[in-house]
Amino acid sequence: MNQHSNFHSTAVAWLKVGLPLLALGILSTLFLVARTVDPSDAIPFAEVDIEDRIREPRLTQPTWAGVTDDGAALTIAADEARPQQGDSAGASASALVLDLQTPDGGSTRLVAGRGVLDAANGMLTVDGGVLITTSTGYEMTTDAMTAALDRTSLISETAVTGMAPAGQLTAGGMEISQQKDSPGQYLLVFKNGVRLLYKPLDP
Repeated sequence: MNQHSNFHSTAVAWLKVGLPLLALGILSTLFLVARTVDPSDAIPFAEVDIEDRIREPRLTQPTWAGVTDDGAALTIAADEARPQQGDSAGASASALVLDLQTPDGGSTRLVAGRGVLDAANGMLTVDGGVLITTSTGYEMTTDAMTAALDRTSLISETAVTGMAPAGQLTAGGMEISQQKDSPGQYLLVFKNGVRLLYKPLDP
């Protein structure tokens, strides 16, 4: 009886140590299997992306915001921007949107296919189809336009066409700027052969 009791006690003692160790071994194996990752799928894509970024550095969805000397809020956003080669102060961009909020409460939005930012001279030049809309009811299109970054100045020297509050309008160019003799007042001026096809308001 004593021999049987001693065997039973010894077996229980070994099981108390052995079973936890066996459980730890099984758990360790499960964790090691779970952590096993095949890196062959992800690394090639990462290397391609890194190499492409090094070869052609660019910013995705950049935004530039500032205030002009006359107090207008200016925001420029793009889908993508790339620094110009050999010119750290310039960048080319695609799918541009420029928003201008003047202190008198007026707003102008400019949408263009592409543009070039010249930070050294404080100018943005856009082309590739330019759409200009204003809070005063104008919606015009033109081929190219320049915008100053330090003051309210949007200028097109190419033909503009579109809708004005009074009808269809065409002109050889246009400009939005602050009146020189009336700070805080802003003008939209059409020039070089202005034609307005008057459309009376519906009664």
